[in-house]
Amino acid sequence: MDVVSDAISAVRLGRPSFNRARVGGSWCVRLPPYEGAGFHVIMEGSCWLLPDGGSPVSLGTGDTVLLPHGNGHVLASSPVDAAEAEKAVPFEQWLDESEARAGAGTDHVEMLCGKYRLDRSHVHPLMAELPKVVHLPNRAGSHPELRAAIGLLGGELDVRRPGSYTALPSLLDLLLVYMIRSWMAESTTGSWPGVLGDEVTAAALRALHTDPAALWTNERLAAEAGVSRPTLARRFTAMVGRPPMAYLTWWRLTFAATLLRDTPDTLASIARRVGYGSPYALSHAFSRQFGTTPGRYRESRSPGR
Repeated sequence: MDVVSDAISAVRLGRPSFNRARVGGSWCVRLPPYEGAGFHVIMEGSCWLLPDGGSPVSLGTGDTVLLPHGNGHVLASSPVDAAEAEKAVPFEQWLDESEARAGAGTDHVEMLCGKYRLDRSHVHPLMAELPKVVHLPNRAGSHPELRAAIGLLGGELDVRRPGSYTALPSLLDLLLVYMIRSWMAESTTGSWPGVLGDEVTAAALRALHTDPAALWTNERLAAEAGVSRPTLARRFTAMVGRPPMAYLTWWRLTFAATLLRDTPDTLASIARRVGYGSPYALSHAFSRQFGTTPGRYRESRSPGR
């Protein structure tokens, strides 16, 4: 796999949930903090988003916004101040009233509001450095893949066709990938867009994520990246924040945690997949990094918990 796919897979849980709302007139709704990531797609019309502790964001038709850390926020038909935000209607109540409100006034907004469930126990640094609000305006010629995904979503929502139950969650998963890609293309502050844009570091990361179980050494990884060992060590450490082999150890154990959570595979099988010679070796390293045994970790992440 690649870094972005692995970063998402390490935290994603289950299927995304969403609600479609069409509302008119004056309105103001509060969405509380959430353990996952929230998102909004403005299908028609315009509104405002006021993140807790942040500045108002104007949203128009075709805009998408991702709140990757699940911060609480307010959506409203017009800009609101902190005092007005305190009086916002709870989201669930607002949804129940949205059909009646859709007939009020001439200005309407139609939006898709949803959530991705995330496991934040082992977040990849790429996901951790996403800003509180990722706003991706609908501009001519920008992010064609994201625009295409929004168009496909709209089509599936307008007419429920055979396979919609599978298509909609899959499109929402695709939307998450495209929102992160789009942020990376525009970001001027995050370090990971630069990491993955650097030819040498990106090649090394691609090799480690493609085959984490390989018998990697600094020399072998440097050859894969096409540079000398000192050059790779210096460049990788400066950009990623840890040496190549330290990153590999961290990723192997993070990948093991993902497999423990998402698969019924035995510890021996997982050890082989992530590059440990025995279940005991994996268990020892896992306990040192996560402060618990693989068995207890799996039990704590079981669906019944």
